[in-house]
Amino acid sequence: MADINEEKDSKERVSTNLKEYQEFCKATAKKFDVPEHEIFSWGLGISGEAGDVAGCIKKTFFHGNDQRQGIRENIGDTMWYSAMIYNYFGWNLQDILNENLEKLKKRYPQGHFTEKDAARNNTRIDWQEEKVAGKE
Repeated sequence: MADINEEKDSKERVSTNLKEYQEFCKATAKKFDVPEHEIFSWGLGISGEAGDVAGCIKKTFFHGNDQRQGIRENIGDTMWYSAMIYNYFGWNLQDILNENLEKLKKRYPQGHFTEKDAARNNTRIDWQEEKVAGKE
């Protein structure tokens, strides 16, 4: 009976906002003597976890080895590394998400994905090129 209650308790955890999450991540991170080592660690960490997500998806859909829990866990780990990258640069996670929403609204003015909008007139437009051209 205790197992059922423990599972129920874990599903009823108090939710946290993005700022609290970002601060909590900071408290759980390794401290480095050299500041640049932090960003190296977080950058390499996020790419490693993203690779783990890809591996779990491959195993789930091509090997018949259900790794959905691994996908969830590794996506959570990529979120942690993302928060640490934001912390390193002094960025606010909510601001980053809002900026991304605005970019997506511009890219997909109908409010949903279309191949025409995604094709961007058959050009590869880099975010820096858009800023230089004054398109953002």
